[in-house]
Amino acid sequence: MSGDGCVAIASDTRLGQQYQTIAMDVPRMFKMHDRLFLGLTGLYTDTQTLYNLFKFKLSMYKMREGREISPETFANLVSSTLYEKRFGPYFTEPIVVGLDKDNKPYLCGMDLLGALACEPDFVTLGTSTEMLLGACETFYRENMNEDQLFEVVSQTLMMATDRDCLSGWGGVVHIISKEGITTKTIKTRQD
Repeated sequence: MSGDGCVAIASDTRLGQQYQTIAMDVPRMFKMHDRLFLGLTGLYTDTQTLYNLFKFKLSMYKMREGREISPETFANLVSSTLYEKRFGPYFTEPIVVGLDKDNKPYLCGMDLLGALACEPDFVTLGTSTEMLLGACETFYRENMNEDQLFEVVSQTLMMATDRDCLSGWGGVVHIISKEGITTKTIKTRQD
């Protein structure tokens, strides 16, 4: 979700196989650099594979270009990487969140084939997408500061996980601003 010169990414921490909970402290959002995060939902082995692949590609980009990658360029890199495997896709849906060089929020989600869906206000993915969309449409306001953005994102995540039995067990919210990254954990339903 975007704010005024800041952007937030949030996720629950449950890893499960259908109704069986396997772990309750699984990261699904990964820091690519100080102004860019990658969120990955779906099959966790593919999540780990893609994370390692993108860390490698970012290291190569930084070595060749001598600078950090922009969020828009990274989203296109993710999209093309997924499209390369379209006949045997990774079972994951990525989301790219970050601030560009002008501190403008960038939000982009994509499907497992890499089709981009970039939005100016909010993007949702995962098992509770339908619940998240309704909550985001209800709570979202333009030009929120960091504290307001954290409150809206955490309330949205809590509301969605309360209505979905396949998600929950706590949540993590990262706020990216020009001052840096703020990470907070929230308690959600744990059943």
